[in-house]
Amino acid sequence: MPTSTVKTLPKATVEITITIPWSDIAPVYEKYESSALGEVEIAGFRKGKAPKEIALKHLNKTRIYEAVVKDVIPNAYAESVTANKLTPISSPKIEVSKAKENEDWVVIAKIATKPEIHLKDYKEKVRTLKKGKVKIWTPGSKEEKDGKGKLSVEEIMEALVSEADVEISDILIADEANRLLSNLVDQTQQLGLTVEQYLLAKGKTSEQIRAEYATQATHNLKIELILSEIADKENITVTQKDIDTLVEKVEKPEEREKLKKESYYLAHLIRQQKTLEFLNTL
Repeated sequence: MPTSTVKTLPKATVEITITIPWSDIAPVYEKYESSALGEVEIAGFRKGKAPKEIALKHLNKTRIYEAVVKDVIPNAYAESVTANKLTPISSPKIEVSKAKENEDWVVIAKIATKPEIHLKDYKEKVRTLKKGKVKIWTPGSKEEKDGKGKLSVEEIMEALVSEADVEISDILIADEANRLLSNLVDQTQQLGLTVEQYLLAKGKTSEQIRAEYATQATHNLKIELILSEIADKENITVTQKDIDTLVEKVEKPEEREKLKKESYYLAHLIRQQKTLEFLNTL
């Protein structure tokens, strides 16, 4: 059974050092080694029939180790996360520190966890902004005589980001920046361009675009985390009826069925929308 130690790093990042006993690894290693031996072709012997001591010299040990790593490490990581009562909000960044035959393996996993979020007086910030949006009502005006200004989604988000303090893990920022870059690749391909051609047209280098996306990723993540924190604080919830109502608005049956399978994501979007609506009623 794996053992682990946990080290808290800056910016809501955790490092887990996992030790996996060779006794756990050996059966898995033998399984892949046996499979590989069955595929070895050596002159003078039928495929997979050469004596083991000879066949072992022809094995690609790197491939065996890669297969064992993919098999063993995910379970060891999951067990370590559970044992240490951790709640990752990112995929782990895995480094195999030690992996030798007949010895315990050591793996280092780094994960992002939910950061502490200091909202400060976000309500007062929103109210102050809304006061600046109040319009003078005159008879015959199409504007409602409610004395309240309405903020756009962008205005609310900017107010929240400027008011709250939150440090986000570099792991999470890198993941989000990579997602944005992946979207860029897809978009340029749809236009019949390469990323290099796109950058040339924009007059930017790959380093500049990566830096821009890292900044955008940080902003996106701050908004996500802040809205989630406010929703928790204000007990904003989503019911199955909320989800069903949204799904029923979709006209095409096949698209409705697809959305039904993404109820968790829909609940996330609805909760964000409810939170923004709540803020606009302050």
